[in-house]
Amino acid sequence: MDKELFHIFRNTPLGRETLMQSVHFCRKVGAYPVIYIPRSTKFLMYFENDVVQVDLDESYLSDPPTARRHAEEIVAEAGLKPVFFEPKHFTASTLPDIPTHYDYMCCPRSISDLSHKIGLGYIGPRVRRIVKSAHFPVLITSPAYKPWNGITVLFGGSNNAVKALRLGIQLCRQSGCEMTLFTQVEKNDPDHYEEVIRENNLEAEVAKYVKRWDRFDSGTLETNLYEVPHDNLVIMGAYGHGVIRDLMFGSKMERIQATITNNLLIVGPNYTARL
Repeated sequence: MDKELFHIFRNTPLGRETLMQSVHFCRKVGAYPVIYIPRSTKFLMYFENDVVQVDLDESYLSDPPTARRHAEEIVAEAGLKPVFFEPKHFTASTLPDIPTHYDYMCCPRSISDLSHKIGLGYIGPRVRRIVKSAHFPVLITSPAYKPWNGITVLFGGSNNAVKALRLGIQLCRQSGCEMTLFTQVEKNDPDHYEEVIRENNLEAEVAKYVKRWDRFDSGTLETNLYEVPHDNLVIMGAYGHGVIRDLMFGSKMERIQATITNNLLIVGPNYTARL
């Protein structure tokens, strides 16, 4: 295991569910969780073209004496060795700097300065900025622990959709899972999506890992999302055209995550896809 997932631990029952989800993801893809137990509600992440101040709610500081023990128990129960992150650099005494070299990051919906909207299918602006700036994909977990046994890629033919597809193929290799493609058709040319796959030399990989391709040229996005298997990890690109056009600045991201309860792995424009 040489991949790292950065996880901010919240010492509450909901935080337990989120860490269990991160641990499940790590076991599936051959990574390990790096756990941060915050001592203040704010921290900074220095990306190449942006500095993001993350604001947590007070629940992240719950019962500090038991936080590390609870996190250790969750990780050990899954057969993994817990690794904890301790900040070494601070912009201010209560404003630690968090590295951005990780391979994945778990961002619960509660990382938001409008946390009262979380239950209404709202992704906070801090999460949006992390996705926009990060070189790593961002895992947004389901509200309760939900193991996944397959992968669905939302594929609209954009550059970022291709990145999401490449990431899906990589995770299929690592996890042994099969893949489903989901496309809400928005172009008149029915061969467009196959052309994109051919242009990116992904035909052989798609043939190997994709067991089903669901394409919808009618019906609403919300209606068609019913066909996404409930026990799949859903991977999507955050910018581009097709099913995810203007995803992080429009309403589709909110509509998708408010419609399905799957765990979401979101690929931003700075993610560098590798096969």
